[in-house]
Amino acid sequence: MELGRAGPAGLLLLLPLLLAAQAAPERDPYRVLGVGRSSSQADIKKAYKRLARQWHPDKNKDPGAEDKFIQISKAYEILSNEEKRANFDRYGDAGESQGYSQHQQRQFHHFHEGFYFDESFFHFPFNSERRDTSDEKYLLHFSHYINEIVPDSFKKPYLIKITSDWCFSCIHIEPVWKEVAQELEALGVGIGVVHAGYERRLAHHLGAHSTPSILGLINGKITFFHSAVVRENLRQFVENLLPGNLVEKITDKNYIRFLSNWKKENKPHVLLFDHMPVVPLLYKLTAFAYRDYLSFGYVYVGLRGTEELSSQYNINVYTPTLMIFKEHIDKPADVAQARDMKKQLIDDFLSQNKFLMAARLTNQRLFQELCPVKKSHRQRKHCVVLLTGEGDKFADAYEAFLTFAVANTKDTLRFAHIYNDRQPEFADALLMDEEKYRGKSAVVILERRNNAGKIAYKTLEEAWQGSNEDNFILLDLLDQLRTDPGLLSSETVLADLNDELAPMFLIRWFYSTLDYILDCWDSLFHSNWREMMPLLSLLFSALFILFGTVIVQAFSDSSDTRDSPASEKKDTTAKTEKNDTSFNKESNRSSSLHFSFLSLDKHREWLEYLLEFAQDAAPIPNQYDKHFLERDYTGYVLALNGHKKYFCLFKPHRSGDEGGTLGACEDYDSSLHTEARGKSSCSPGSRSLKNKLHKLSFWMERLLEGSLQRFYIPSWPALD
Repeated sequence: MELGRAGPAGLLLLLPLLLAAQAAPERDPYRVLGVGRSSSQADIKKAYKRLARQWHPDKNKDPGAEDKFIQISKAYEILSNEEKRANFDRYGDAGESQGYSQHQQRQFHHFHEGFYFDESFFHFPFNSERRDTSDEKYLLHFSHYINEIVPDSFKKPYLIKITSDWCFSCIHIEPVWKEVAQELEALGVGIGVVHAGYERRLAHHLGAHSTPSILGLINGKITFFHSAVVRENLRQFVENLLPGNLVEKITDKNYIRFLSNWKKENKPHVLLFDHMPVVPLLYKLTAFAYRDYLSFGYVYVGLRGTEELSSQYNINVYTPTLMIFKEHIDKPADVAQARDMKKQLIDDFLSQNKFLMAARLTNQRLFQELCPVKKSHRQRKHCVVLLTGEGDKFADAYEAFLTFAVANTKDTLRFAHIYNDRQPEFADALLMDEEKYRGKSAVVILERRNNAGKIAYKTLEEAWQGSNEDNFILLDLLDQLRTDPGLLSSETVLADLNDELAPMFLIRWFYSTLDYILDCWDSLFHSNWREMMPLLSLLFSALFILFGTVIVQAFSDSSDTRDSPASEKKDTTAKTEKNDTSFNKESNRSSSLHFSFLSLDKHREWLEYLLEFAQDAAPIPNQYDKHFLERDYTGYVLALNGHKKYFCLFKPHRSGDEGGTLGACEDYDSSLHTEARGKSSCSPGSRSLKNKLHKLSFWMERLLEGSLQRFYIPSWPALD
């Protein structure tokens, strides 16, 4: 009886335990990766790579692939970390605390998760497995972001949220994020979510160092959101990501100029008529997506100054209207009206009108889109190209070709024209007889065979003048081509077209520099300090080196001034003082030269040792010569380079010596040290020092020019 009474309670307790046991394999990282508890890190890594390749959402289209991939990533995160792996082996969980209380808490956590309790019951929805699953379809992986999201950001902006588990602020902003994400996605904004716990590499790549973080991505450029997370701020943030010149405001004064730019820009022009005073975000996003193909204008029909425009095109002011204009601005090529203008409607309307009726081939990308490569017989498309010139001389031929294109445009037939002088290689490849078509227009029917430039084509035998006969001949050829593809009997390989509308290098450089400056400005005032540390470190290092160099140079100059040989002037004669004074005057010529003098009474042997290495310039007498001690060295000047171990020599001017500059030096070094060697003359008949040094200025000029001869020395003698 007692057992019977205990039966229901035992069943109640047994049920959650069984459910928990069923969920255990999913939480066991060893079972998820298919490795044993004694497996090495190499085996674990090998198993992870194999399973990650197999279950990666980009490759595996199974509905449960993403959840399986997350389980595999979680398991590898635990087992690749020795501390987490040890905790799991000891307590059955990868938590960092190792006490009994945590083990108890984990057991209760598993118990209530396996039973009918949900974390929302306890008001703790911190675990991503129990949170709203609306973010799951937006989850981004690193390879997916690099290979798909970044290229796609050149067509539409992305709003990306970085979140993590156990993040109170992430939970707080979830309702607002969910509402705004659904609203902006319907307008054409890309939405992404990065879980920093599972995609640490991607979070670090994005520069997100805290959660939650919200950022915008457009044209591959990342911008962080720094305002309060409310609907209005997020919408304004996305709108600010877009370039400011996407949509032009159109009135009665400028609509003719706007629509007439089709020829210069080589694009159709789109006008949206609406009663909203500001351009709708949907229209701005559309303009960004199609900016390479179309130019956009907005007409606020409630504004004074748009009456003529609305009247001319018969606009219903109460219904948003889209009009697309091509070569003729007096009437639209296509019109769309709807009270609730949806993105899908706009995309369908614009995708069918991306090109002019006879667009000018201005670059290779446009040529490839207008004339795609044949993939099958059913997808065969032919291009009719008018090879013409610029100016009034060719205007009639172009107008006749345009009229023919408007009347005969089909899904399998595209019309285009090209200027021979702007694309000479293209024209030369298709016109075999250049003399026949010189100064005239020609029409070519072609079909692209591959992406390497191979085409099959046929050129009309006679030049195109736009006459009725020309129209009949061309129409007859196009009819024959539908049943006989072999009509295109000629083949050739075309080189890529020149990009005629590409901006000049200086303009591209200017805009690139401006973007870089704006990025730095934004980073300086909005980025966190961790992001700014590399830039600040580089900046302060440069300033430290700059000011350090200035300070060291200043102290060096002041030290040289203090060490000037003022105290030694008492030991010299009056002529030596004049010599020193004259050298100080010469010092004004270069701040990089340092001047001093040498007393011959004390250092005569040192000087003569140096002069032995310049025998040709200053021959040294034999020491047994009776006139050895009478040789006069006053007025000699040495320019010493202590580091490179060479010197240049100036010999005073004497009768019979017109040179006065003995020796030469081919370069100039900042460490050059010039010394004037002077002593009162030992010979009573010596000339005045002023006469001896009268050619020193010329020698100094050659010294600074680097045109003097060098005399190298193995080592400097000691100056005792």
